[in-house]
Amino acid sequence: MMRENIGPLNVFIRLICGFTLLALGTARLVRSPMGLMPLFTTIMGAMKVAEGLTRFCPMVYLMEERMGYYEEPFDYEEPFDGVEFDEMIHQ
Repeated sequence: MMRENIGPLNVFIRLICGFTLLALGTARLVRSPMGLMPLFTTIMGAMKVAEGLTRFCPMVYLMEERMGYYEEPFDYEEPFDGVEFDEMIHQ
């Protein structure tokens, strides 16, 4: 199940940029229907609009999953506490 993983400001920015790219790509696609760049721009804009509407970004999800492996609690035991260290120095 998809859960929301982007905040409200990020949603707003994605929607604005997505609609802008979608409009720009569509306008250019009308002029040159066989061009690859207008098609790419339209697809990217549609993807950003979809991410903004669903509040779910697959790339953020993948990065959170990847970082989850590295953020496991590190079991670190202090080799010396302060008292033992002072005793070692003063011997």
